[in-house]
Amino acid sequence: MNEDAPLTPEEYRLISQYQQGLPLEPHPFARMAEQLRTSEDWVIETLHRLQEEGVVSRIGPVVRPNSIGVSTLVAMRVPPERLEEVAELVNRHPEVNHNYEREHEYNLWFVVTAPDEAHLQRTLAAIREETGLPMLDLPMLEDYFIDLGFPLSWK
Repeated sequence: MNEDAPLTPEEYRLISQYQQGLPLEPHPFARMAEQLRTSEDWVIETLHRLQEEGVVSRIGPVVRPNSIGVSTLVAMRVPPERLEEVAELVNRHPEVNHNYEREHEYNLWFVVTAPDEAHLQRTLAAIREETGLPMLDLPMLEDYFIDLGFPLSWK
């Protein structure tokens, strides 16, 4: 994002108001536009642009793990010179929500979700085969809710 061009009051309100409470209905962006007194096109175009600029990383609901389908956390020990390559291979799978590097022996971590356990295992097997690396499958034993919303401080 260009730091010389701060968010407009409308952009600020959009991303601040909808960190939580995204309307759960067939046309959520239309409802957001109605509540913000703007157009659905403006909401969609603005969110898309803010994603491209890196202001917004993801748009969508957060669903309690394993309430719809199944998921697991995976850790891999990736040689540093292969980290970008392996992260790219992992990201090609639509079942992968996100991945991130950690300063640890197991340096690449990612979450995989799937409609059922068989699909999840096929995805893990494909990643294992494509990368040639072993992985730790760390299924959730107990869930904890972490509120990912935070106050915004742009001026």
